[in-house]
Amino acid sequence: MNLLEIENLTKRFGGLEALASFSLSVREGEIVGIIGPNGAGKTTLFNCITGFLPFDSGSAFFDGNDIKGKKPYQIVNLGLARTWQLVKAFFGMRVMDAMMVPSFSKRAMSRHSSEKARQEKVEKLLQEMGLEKNIWLDVDNLNQGELRLLDISRALVTCPRVLLLDEPFSGLSHKEIENISKVVRNLNNEGLTIVIIEHRLGELMKLVQKIVVINFGQKIAEGIPEEIVQEPPVIEAYLGKRRTKVGLA
Repeated sequence: MNLLEIENLTKRFGGLEALASFSLSVREGEIVGIIGPNGAGKTTLFNCITGFLPFDSGSAFFDGNDIKGKKPYQIVNLGLARTWQLVKAFFGMRVMDAMMVPSFSKRAMSRHSSEKARQEKVEKLLQEMGLEKNIWLDVDNLNQGELRLLDISRALVTCPRVLLLDEPFSGLSHKEIENISKVVRNLNNEGLTIVIIEHRLGELMKLVQKIVVINFGQKIAEGIPEEIVQEPPVIEAYLGKRRTKVGLA
């Protein structure tokens, strides 16, 4: 069953076509990776799917619901959550307070009606993420790896069925990447469907079942990781025409 279905999505910024008739299907229980050079349209795709940008044509369905034109909060309430390339943490707030904000979403409140239940849910998430020692610290005092975990945790508070991760490994050490990867695997094993934008190809390949490649707003390849890195259009997009015989592994 496809939980997320994007058909011929096009987004223009003036004369620039950031996404051109882009299509994507994500099956329930999958981990899907989206890769492409800088400026290829990857984050624009996430922004369109989650209601932060309107798109010009095409369709987007989540769990059978038409999400074109819906507001971000409406899409969250359907069960589609995201993180950000640049962590949008609530600086100046304590970790616990920053986590409680998304707990007041309609979807979260329908599953945990009392404030006590929502607080217990937040505490459990922080413990699972290894952030329990930071619960009463200011967000400003977290390091980059902890901020990434907090961003993921805040998305999980809304009880999503699909989680979109925008460059979760960006700026992290090898140890921190291993920790995030473990979190992603555990979430997927619990039934969460995950779509990841990432430039760290080696680490991404170990996580995903399917890779989609975007270049200049167009999908140029789709398939399993072992095969996709050998596709000439993919190698050309990353390395240029003169290096098309060189693999990306």
